[in-house]
Amino acid sequence: MPYDFRITPLPAETFRPLMALDDDALAARGIRRAIADEKPGFPCRVSLEDAEPGERVLLLPFTHHDVDSPYRGSGPIYVRETAVTAAPGVNEVPAMLLTRLLSVRAYDHRAMMVEADVVEGRSLAARVARMFANPEIAYLHVHNARPGCFNCRIDRH
Repeated sequence: MPYDFRITPLPAETFRPLMALDDDALAARGIRRAIADEKPGFPCRVSLEDAEPGERVLLLPFTHHDVDSPYRGSGPIYVRETAVTAAPGVNEVPAMLLTRLLSVRAYDHRAMMVEADVVEGRSLAARVARMFANPEIAYLHVHNARPGCFNCRIDRH
């Protein structure tokens, strides 16, 4: 693959303080605790794995594109209470992404969208390579296509 990439999850440290809060304190922040009741269905943005049925997760609002551009973005994400930050290798696509219909959004260095596409997860690596062939593209964001929730960031490696 001529355009190597690395998928970046959200860091566990960002969410660790929330795990100790009770349900009332979470609710005051717009966060809900849930129990996964199916797999797939509760994709964790830290571990890049789907929660197992019976596992506790937080559903929370998150600013995933904290930029000074019209494309600043936020939305709901799941985080497993026991999540450890994933560390995918170069050109590795986590299994959680392979089975989903994904929206891939490409941004330039000014955080302006250059390109966007919808792709089956199993074709993500090939689509990333094609997008990174465009030298204007600095990074990508991957979302679940149907609900629109942010999954991860992809950078050139």
